[in-house]
Amino acid sequence: MSIATHFCDPLSWAQHHFGAAPLGDARRSRRLVLLAAGWCRQPGASIPRLNQGQAGASKAAYRLLDHPQATPDAFQQPHRHVVSHQLQAPGTYLLLEDTTELLWPEAATRRPGLGPVGPGTVRHQGVLLHSLLAAAWPADGPAPSRAQRPPLPLLGLLDQQFHVRQPAPDAEKAGPHNQARLRQARARESALWTQSLRAVGSPPPDTRWVVVADRGADVYEHLYQCQQQGLGFVVRAAQDRGLVVGPAKEPAGRLFERARAQPSQGTLALSLRGRPGQPARQVTLHLSWSPPLALRAPQRPGGATGKGAPVAATVVRVWEVRADGIPGLEWLLLTDFPVTDLAQAQAVGRQYASRWLIEEFHKALKTGLGAERLQLQTAARLFAAVAVLSVVALALVALREHSRQQPDAPAERAGLSVSYLRVLRGQCQRPLTTVREVYYALAGLGGHLGRAGDGPPGWQTLWRGLLSLRQLVEGVRLATQLRLEED
Repeated sequence: MSIATHFCDPLSWAQHHFGAAPLGDARRSRRLVLLAAGWCRQPGASIPRLNQGQAGASKAAYRLLDHPQATPDAFQQPHRHVVSHQLQAPGTYLLLEDTTELLWPEAATRRPGLGPVGPGTVRHQGVLLHSLLAAAWPADGPAPSRAQRPPLPLLGLLDQQFHVRQPAPDAEKAGPHNQARLRQARARESALWTQSLRAVGSPPPDTRWVVVADRGADVYEHLYQCQQQGLGFVVRAAQDRGLVVGPAKEPAGRLFERARAQPSQGTLALSLRGRPGQPARQVTLHLSWSPPLALRAPQRPGGATGKGAPVAATVVRVWEVRADGIPGLEWLLLTDFPVTDLAQAQAVGRQYASRWLIEEFHKALKTGLGAERLQLQTAARLFAAVAVLSVVALALVALREHSRQQPDAPAERAGLSVSYLRVLRGQCQRPLTTVREVYYALAGLGGHLGRAGDGPPGWQTLWRGLLSLRQLVEGVRLATQLRLEED
């Protein structure tokens, strides 16, 4: 079940994902549900606006965020339980993992509990937010002719960590002889990747969990932890690691050289999203793959290079050949899966392309929900609020994914309630018989023009359309109530 299920009914949705939070008092649990439902109705609104200026309700929300039991883990516990339960069913699931920075401009008085982040560390305070999302992968995979990644049912958050950077200790600054030793002994930010994996455990039989991540996850401990927990992985390589062979771990060359020595064995058509200074485009990428490799363990405090156990992997190279001779896109993807044919290599490439979902989640959290505009004055309040906003943000992204999964299914499977669907049909004056027609009508309320070159609507357009539809539904309900009172 997608996290977007029942999203058009904010109170039911919030009760499902937050109602059983262990907060020690039923009143606090009810307040959490009301807070989540409010942000579901009005994403990005301030707490006073959510409570329509009612000072008592706003104070109750602030007291909730201040309570010692109101931690991000406690807030998200019911939601994570729902997600974990779905991951027990046989099938393949992607665990999308990444870190982003949350920055708040420095106020007149510094907000306690935050650390330096961003390019302007003097003017900004914040935190590193590390998230692990779960999505279901299609049983049969996408059609080979499709250039887009398959739309995925987003299940929700499995783990989320808030990491506050600390200034380097004075002893580490004392002299060059101590710097390297003390720096290596200090807890690394890269440990966030491994900690998230420990939190989710191992998959049950007949179930495959695949960790999908960008170059920040190319950390030996992270890959080794995947291997130990029986987790699959598709991780973009950042380190030109040494390779070893045999029980004696004899040197066997370097990773990048081995990957680039393989000839193209097929292609993959893929639509690439737009980036700053680079528009969205469709490309044909070449694919190659290596025989199984063993990645050498790096040097660590107390252990020389190669002392640790090697990590078994296959490298799939995905690259672009440009006619103008300019270097194009290249992904060197480490995977635990022993790739032996083109279809398997294409699946690895599409699974990595699905990683963009977590970037959409970060955009929804910051842009759609305004996490970096929160006016809360302590880190504890900010982190608790972000924990709630994160689940709402993921539901916004899941709304778009749901709109594309079964576009020709009956309209009743679009996820809207009977009243919402009836009002939408009345507003657009069309019968709306399929899921595609429902979501294009919803997108029309959000400003989507529906022209041939516009492409399918994104989550922001659907979100604006849903907000408009909610207002229409509330208007119909109020008009009906007034008419009954007059009668």
